[in-house]
Amino acid sequence: MGLMYEEFSPDQTWTTQARTVTEADVATFCGVSGDYNPLHSDEEYCRGTPFGTRIAHGPLGMSMAIGLMSQLNLINGTAMGLLNLNWDFKGPVKIGDTVHARVRPSALRPTRAGNGIVTLHFEVVNQHGAVVQDGTATLMMKARATAA
Repeated sequence: MGLMYEEFSPDQTWTTQARTVTEADVATFCGVSGDYNPLHSDEEYCRGTPFGTRIAHGPLGMSMAIGLMSQLNLINGTAMGLLNLNWDFKGPVKIGDTVHARVRPSALRPTRAGNGIVTLHFEVVNQHGAVVQDGTATLMMKARATAA
């Protein structure tokens, strides 16, 4: 079971395990999203871009970071809903890059209904130590008073 609202504090930071972005990840995301932009699907086209090769979809990197955070069991079974995402894409994520996330609570507030709102700040970091994405996910979390 994940953390309850009261168990989050701004002085916490978690680092996820790392994950390498694969050809299959990008191809699957093209299919799931319907986004076959040549930046993601056409190697020949990409040779003429500043990236020189295909790049992963920005939302794919974001989704991987949220999934890696979920594997830490911070919100499993205690998140009641995703309320907001606010994300910045700072650099490319290429096939073969290995990324991990640093996650910390950046805002906490109780609700009138007895639950809590937790905003988690994410930094998505590649194998070179560069922050390639950062953003926040705001979640409604169960609180102890409503855990029944």
